[in-house]
Amino acid sequence: MKCLIISLWFAVLAATSVSAADTAKADPRSMKFPELRFEIPKAERVVLKCGMPVYLLRDPELPIINISAMVRSGSVYEPDSRSGLASLTGTVMRSGGAAGVAPEKMDDELEFMASSVESSIGQDMGAVSLTSLTKNFSRTLRIFSDVLLRPDFSEKRVDIARKHLIEGIRRQNDDPKEIAGREINRAIYAGHPLGSIATLETANAITRQGMLDFHRRFFRVDNMILAVSGDFERDAMIRELDTVFDTPSTAAAQVLPDIPQPAPVFAAETIHGKKEVNQSVIRMGHLGITKNSPDLYAIRIMDYILGGSFTSRLTMEVRTNQGLAYNVGSHFDIGRRFTGSFIAETETKAESTVKAITLMKEIIAGMTKEPVTDQELKAAKEYIINSFMFGFTSPASIVTQRARLEYYGYAPDYLERYRDNISKVSREDVLAAARRNLKPEAFKLVVVGDAAKFDKPLTSFGTVRELDLKPKVETEK
Repeated sequence: MKCLIISLWFAVLAATSVSAADTAKADPRSMKFPELRFEIPKAERVVLKCGMPVYLLRDPELPIINISAMVRSGSVYEPDSRSGLASLTGTVMRSGGAAGVAPEKMDDELEFMASSVESSIGQDMGAVSLTSLTKNFSRTLRIFSDVLLRPDFSEKRVDIARKHLIEGIRRQNDDPKEIAGREINRAIYAGHPLGSIATLETANAITRQGMLDFHRRFFRVDNMILAVSGDFERDAMIRELDTVFDTPSTAAAQVLPDIPQPAPVFAAETIHGKKEVNQSVIRMGHLGITKNSPDLYAIRIMDYILGGSFTSRLTMEVRTNQGLAYNVGSHFDIGRRFTGSFIAETETKAESTVKAITLMKEIIAGMTKEPVTDQELKAAKEYIINSFMFGFTSPASIVTQRARLEYYGYAPDYLERYRDNISKVSREDVLAAARRNLKPEAFKLVVVGDAAKFDKPLTSFGTVRELDLKPKVETEK
C-alpha cells in the first residue's frame, strides 16, 4: 500500500510538472489564434403588391415574430414654430388609439396577447415596431398596421403627451449633463433643423390636427420599408402582408422636403452654463463627416485610439495618468443622411476645469501631428473586426441592418466589405484623416458648472457666451 501511495505521488508530481511546463509555454502575449471568420447571414428582399420593400429572415427557434417599419420622416421636417411636433406625433400614434379602437382597449388587448406595438419619430426616421407570439401574430399585425397608417390621435392622449413635453421643458435645466448635451448640439448645428429644440411656445402650438397632418404627409406605403424576422412561413407571411397593406398610395409620388446639409462652418465658441455644483460638465466638438466620406474607415480606427476605448489616449492620460476624471472619451457620430458630429466629453471637479479642457485639446491635437503607433493600429483593427459580429446577435438585428442599408442609401455590400476596408487602413491614413477632420482650434466648447471655482477663467479660450438657465415659468396656453 505504501509503495502504491508513493507511486501515485510521483505520478501526480510528474503530471503537475508537465502542466506547469505547458502553462509556461502558453504566454497570452505570444499565443497565436486562427483568423476569426464570420459570414453575415443574408435576408431576402421582396416587394409587396403595394410597392413596399420588405426584408425577410426566418428563424423558427422561438415562436415569436418581430417587425420594424422604417418611415422616411423625422423632426428635420417639422416647422420651427412647432419644434417637438414630430416626437409628439410618434408618441401619440401608439398611445392615442387607431382605426376606431380606443387607446385603453388597444392597451388591454395587446397586454392580453403578450404583444407589443411601439412607435416613435426621431431626427431622420419614423419607426413602428411589432413583437408578437406566432399564434397571436395576425391580430397584432392588424393593430400594427392601424397604428402605422390609421392612428386616431385621441384628444385626451394628445393633451397628456403635450403636458409631458411641457413639463420636460420646464425641467430641462435640472441636469448639468443634459444641459451640456443639448447646448453642444445646438452650437454645432446652429441654424439647421438638427439644432432646434422644443420650447414652451412651440409645445403649446402643437395640436391634434397638426399631428394628423404631419402623419398623413409621411406615413404612406410608398415611403417605408419593413424588416420581418422570426417564426413564420415565407409565402404565408408575404400573403398576409399583401392583405394588410393591400392599398397602394393614391396620392402623388412622395417627394421629401429638401433639407440642406449643415453649413461647413468651423468657428470656435465658448459657452458657459452657470450651475452651483462641485463638478464641471465639459463638452467640445464640431461638425463631423457623412457616411460617404473617404475617411470613414480611418475615422473608425482613430475613434478607438483617441477616445473610444478604455485604453484610449484620452482615458489613459486624463483619467489614469492625471486623475482628472472618471469618465472621458470622444466619438465621431457618422452622419447617415446629414453631416454628423465629433464630440469629446468629460466631467471633472470644478478646480481642474480649465486644466482638463486644455489637456483634452492637446491630446486631440496630437492626433494630427504624427502617425499612431503600430501597436495602437493593431489593437484598434482587432477590436473593430472581432467585435463586428456582435452587431448581428439576433435575426431581428440582422434583418434590421439590411433594411437600414437601403433606407439610408448604403451600397448593398457595405457590410460585407466593412472588415476588409478596416483592415486596409494604414497609420498614414489615420494621420491624414485626423488632419482633415479634427479641428480643435475651432471647437464649440460648452462648460456647465460654477465659474467661481474654476482654476482659471473660461476667457482663456476666448469670449464667453453665458446661457440663460433660469427656470421656465411661463404658464401653459
